[in-house]
Amino acid sequence: MNKIVFFGGKGGVGKTTCSAAFAVASANRGKKTLLVSTDPAHSTTHIFERNIGKEIINLQNNLDALEVDGEYESKKYMEGVRANLKTVVSPIIVKEIKKQIDAAAVSPGTEEAALFDKMIEIINEKYEEYDQIIFDTAPTGHTIRLISLPELLGAWLETLIGKRRKALGLMQMAKNAGKKNKKDIEEDAVVTILKKRLDNVNKAKKILIDDKKMSFIFVLNAEKLPIEETKKAVDTLEKYKIHVDTLVINRILPEDISDEFFKNKKNQEEGYLKEISESFKGKNLVKLPMLNSDMRATNIKEIAEFF
Repeated sequence: MNKIVFFGGKGGVGKTTCSAAFAVASANRGKKTLLVSTDPAHSTTHIFERNIGKEIINLQNNLDALEVDGEYESKKYMEGVRANLKTVVSPIIVKEIKKQIDAAAVSPGTEEAALFDKMIEIINEKYEEYDQIIFDTAPTGHTIRLISLPELLGAWLETLIGKRRKALGLMQMAKNAGKKNKKDIEEDAVVTILKKRLDNVNKAKKILIDDKKMSFIFVLNAEKLPIEETKKAVDTLEKYKIHVDTLVINRILPEDISDEFFKNKKNQEEGYLKEISESFKGKNLVKLPMLNSDMRATNIKEIAEFF
């Protein structure tokens, strides 16, 4: 398994359980592991029965964890934008732009952009420190938007940089009898900030599309809706050149069932398992049994043994 591992899937299929068990398995194999939760539900805290927050804490030998708070990161992100404004914008128009930033802070996508920035920061800053970094993500739609951001942000930043360079060039030509100074343009504060952001996005993008560095694991149950959602999600990710190599089929019913109701459910499950095998040929399939109790720190090793 690669160094960066993302767990995704439909809400309620057991992503957090699987990512936590995978992290324990990785740590038990002697790999220094970081488990990162970007899911607003933050069930990692409940599984390990420890208060996991914004700062990295140690859970056991070789295993650290943190929970990324989207709201906190969004506020921090906007404060960073305001701080940058003071250095690059005339004080006369800062007040008006601050009003626009306050409006943007509650706009759709702002929290995702902030979460993505935090993910970039973790990947870029912790890549050398850890042998494995595991991300437990929010339900599928949110994850797809998050993972597709490098493509969208990269194009948007390149456009902004191009427009800024053009505007500066026109201003220089007006002042200097038609002459431009490329060095001054590249050293412009706004261009510098945008280029730094673009560099970080491109670094993360290279990792996300590198099947030697990143693995994406989808968790699903042997049921119609999770299967259909997983099919669409895998197709979407692979359009972005993000390869999904493993599927975890969670909560498989036991074989020795005597109850008539569960016998019918088991027969139905067998049909869905066959559909999964046929629909996802070439993928590694990991089958996890249904537990007879909730996942807790005391029984997480039971599932970790399957990874």
